[in-house]
Amino acid sequence: MKKSVLVSLALPLSLSVAAAHAQDSSVTIYGVIDMSLAYTSKVAPGNNSRVSLDSGDQMASRIGFKGSENLGGGLSAIFQLETGFNADDGAMATPGTLFDRKSVVGLSGGFGTLTLGRQTDYLEDIGTKYTSFQIFGGSGVRAGHFNSLDRVTGARTSNSLRFDSAVYGGFSGSLFYGFGEVAGNNAAGRAVGVGANYANGPFGIGGAYYQSKLAGDALPARAGDTDLKTFTLGASYQAGPAKLFAAWSQTRRPLQAPLAATGLVNITSATRANIVDVGVDYAYDSKLHLLASVIHDRADLARATTGATRAHTTQVNLGVDYYLSKRTDVYAMFSRQNAGDAVNPGVIGQSYSVAPADDSAQNVLRMGLRHKF
Repeated sequence: MKKSVLVSLALPLSLSVAAAHAQDSSVTIYGVIDMSLAYTSKVAPGNNSRVSLDSGDQMASRIGFKGSENLGGGLSAIFQLETGFNADDGAMATPGTLFDRKSVVGLSGGFGTLTLGRQTDYLEDIGTKYTSFQIFGGSGVRAGHFNSLDRVTGARTSNSLRFDSAVYGGFSGSLFYGFGEVAGNNAAGRAVGVGANYANGPFGIGGAYYQSKLAGDALPARAGDTDLKTFTLGASYQAGPAKLFAAWSQTRRPLQAPLAATGLVNITSATRANIVDVGVDYAYDSKLHLLASVIHDRADLARATTGATRAHTTQVNLGVDYYLSKRTDVYAMFSRQNAGDAVNPGVIGQSYSVAPADDSAQNVLRMGLRHKF
C-alpha cells in the first residue's frame, strides 16, 4: 500500500521535472530545398548550350539541427549542425563530410555568442547584408566574386572559434580564429578574422577582414606563409520599397607565382582582385520582388614573360522572386557574364565548373522553386 502511494506521488513529480527541463531547452529541425531548371549558353569544351536541373542555384539545399539550453543567469548553451545536399540526386554536397556547412557548440548570453567548430567568418554576414548574394544566391554569384575568394558567399573554416558581440547602440562586432593544428608550427594553417557592423533604421554599414596561412610547404612557399588576405566594406539603405546596396572587396594572394602562360588564363590565378557589387531589391508588394545587380571584378596578373597584366569580368543579374507563402517562393533569374583578357569563369557554381572555353560571354536563365521548413 505504501509503495503504491509513493509511486503515485513520484510519477507526477518526475513528469513535472521533465516538463520544466523541456521548457529550458529546445531543438529545431530546419532546412531548404531549392531546385531550378537552368539554361546555360557556351559551356566548354565546345561552347555548346546546356540545359540542367540544378539543386541550390538560388540557395544551397540543406538540412540542419539547432538547439539551446537555459543554464540560468542569462546564459545558454547552444549548438548547430548543418549539412548541404544536392536535391536533384540526393548526394551529399561535400562527399565524406557529414556536417559540411556548420558544426558548432557554444555559449550565448548578454555579452554575445561564442561558438567552436566548423563555421563561416563574418565576411559571409557582410555578404548577406550588402552584396548580390542576398538576392541571387551563392551559386549564382560565387564565380563573379573571384570564385568566393573574397568569402562573402560563405567559406568555412574548421577547428575555429568565433565570438559575436551583443548589439550596443546599433554597433556589433565579431572576432574569428582558426587553429592550424600543425605540431611545431603554430602559424601553419592559422586563420584570423575581424568584422563590425552598424545598423540604424533604414541604414546599415559594415566591414570584415580575413587572413589565412599555408598549412604545409608548397615550395618555394613555406608552411605559415600568408596565403590569402581579403576584406569587404558594404552598405545598404532602405528607400521605401527599394533596398539599395553596394560593396567593395579586395582580395590578395601573396604567394601566387608569376604566370608562364602568355594567353588567356583563369582570373583566379591573379595576385590581387578588386570586386565591386551594387544592386537593388525592390518590393513591388508583399509577394513580388524585382531584383537587379552588377558585379565587376578587376584583377592583376603577374606574368613571367608577356601577356595582359589586367583582366576583368562583369556580371549583370536580373530577377523576379514571387512568394507563394512565407516559406515557399518561385523565381526567374537571368545573368550575363562577360570577360576580358581572361577565360570566362561562368556564372553557376564554382568558377570554371560550367564555363566557356575562352573569354566568350555566357548567358544563364534559371527558373526555380524554393521551399524552407
